[in-house]
Amino acid sequence: MKKLKKFLISFATVLLSSVVFPVACYAEGKLNVNLDGNNMQTVEIVIMLTLIALIPTILIMMSSFTRIIIVLSFLRNALGLQQTPPNQVLIGIALFLSLFIMSPVITEINKTAYEPYQKEQITQEQFLEKAQVPLKKFMLKQTKKEEINLFVKLSKTEIVKDNNVDKLSNEELLQKLPMTVVTPAFIISELKRAFMIGFLIFIPFLIIDMIVSSTLMSMGMIMLPPVMISLPFKLLLFVLVDGWSLLIKTLALSFN
Repeated sequence: MKKLKKFLISFATVLLSSVVFPVACYAEGKLNVNLDGNNMQTVEIVIMLTLIALIPTILIMMSSFTRIIIVLSFLRNALGLQQTPPNQVLIGIALFLSLFIMSPVITEINKTAYEPYQKEQITQEQFLEKAQVPLKKFMLKQTKKEEINLFVKLSKTEIVKDNNVDKLSNEELLQKLPMTVVTPAFIISELKRAFMIGFLIFIPFLIIDMIVSSTLMSMGMIMLPPVMISLPFKLLLFVLVDGWSLLIKTLALSFN
């Protein structure tokens, strides 16, 4: 039990250092963490275990999962379905599709960072620096310069002259921008794109609702809910156009 606790604390420290804390927290290329059970306070253990619970959420927000799950939720609402497909199915689809989209990034991290670190060819600090590069490349490709400028200004740091990144190339951005700026900018860009895709999904189903509603009004069927009549037509339209394949293809191609 004591060995498991030490392993979890070490694992959380490595991941959180690469995502949340700046590289400046390292001294002489090593991360000094006291894992002696006699000196470690109970509060520190609780904090570490809490951070371990937050790691999946942090990693999900730094991948393609956010855009995919929001678009799938918009699709379900546009169809007028409350719990079909259930949340577990949507999350499963989003997870596996995210794994498919992020596989080149994972492969590059494994090749350039994890394997050399496992063979003790690089230090822990070098491992964290190399592991950030492919993930930062992916996020910067999906992030608009406006969002990056916003968080550069909000950070109030002299990362870029005049707080303007429009004239910088991706390689310069990789070198100058920390993860604490890239990650929130990436999240905001993902939310914007997901809402734009959701708006386009709503349009054809909204047209069906309007046609059904106006038809029922003209026939005097005021007491009959239009949703009951339009739902089968929405499902029929979605099946005829092979909606699932079209949506998954569009989501996969929407990532640069």
